[in-house]
Amino acid sequence: MLRLGERSFGPGEFAVMAIVNRTPDSFFDGGATYADEAALAAIDQAVADGADIVDVGGVKAGYGEPVSETEELRRILDFVAAVRDRHHDLVISVDTYRSGVAKRVGEAGANLINDTWSGADPDLAAAAAEVGAGLVCSHVGGLKPRTDPHRMAYEDVVADVIRTTTTLAERAVAAGVRPDGIVIDPTHDFGKNTLHSLEVTRRVDELVATGWPVLVAMSNKDFLGETLDLPSGRRGPATLAAVTIAGWLGARVFRVHDVAAARQALDLVAVLHRAKPPAYTRRSLA
Repeated sequence: MLRLGERSFGPGEFAVMAIVNRTPDSFFDGGATYADEAALAAIDQAVADGADIVDVGGVKAGYGEPVSETEELRRILDFVAAVRDRHHDLVISVDTYRSGVAKRVGEAGANLINDTWSGADPDLAAAAAEVGAGLVCSHVGGLKPRTDPHRMAYEDVVADVIRTTTTLAERAVAAGVRPDGIVIDPTHDFGKNTLHSLEVTRRVDELVATGWPVLVAMSNKDFLGETLDLPSGRRGPATLAAVTIAGWLGARVFRVHDVAAARQALDLVAVLHRAKPPAYTRRSLA
């Protein structure tokens, strides 16, 4: 059972996580949800489209202008509180690698800390535990925050992902994070070249076999672009294919830009897995 905020997700249930970036320099939308009104409208639409979780980020993942902790909090703290007032049962995730930010947003209503930089701040898990938030444990191959991979090499990338993420998950439990609030993330593209990310995708079931719920964040990423020679704005169908495959292999949480498409694809996977019935079956039965 995965428990985040007021929501519980049982075996076979998929959670769709909408991306809402509070940054002016996002790689995908270029700052479309940087302003408060646009970001709140995006949240409302994501919920209407079937999002279970929204992931709010105040710092661009890759290279860019330095963002201080004070500035990161300015971008997201009041916004998290506003979203909590607006959607009482929505699971709010915050994408941050800073323990100080994690503590403040947890106090403001965030339910999950999405640490995409693999415990770069050693106090992050304790901060999540202090505010009762869940934690995403990720793999970046030892990279420092906001750096890109260069000539990364692994004897077996999936084995490295499993070793790193499960170790972080166990440390989080020791720090006081609830075991049913922990998710592991192979973190496609972070600390990986395209071949690594493809290998992780085809072997998601091995991560699932660890027993920890698996989050995949593949939406419009560079490994899809390089695989199919597509710019970021044309990777939607490839994203949907990757999400569907990961769902079939047992991933549980899906961080995406197009919530409606992902929800529809994952609902079909759930039916094919016999985890839920079809909406109706009238054809050739009446």
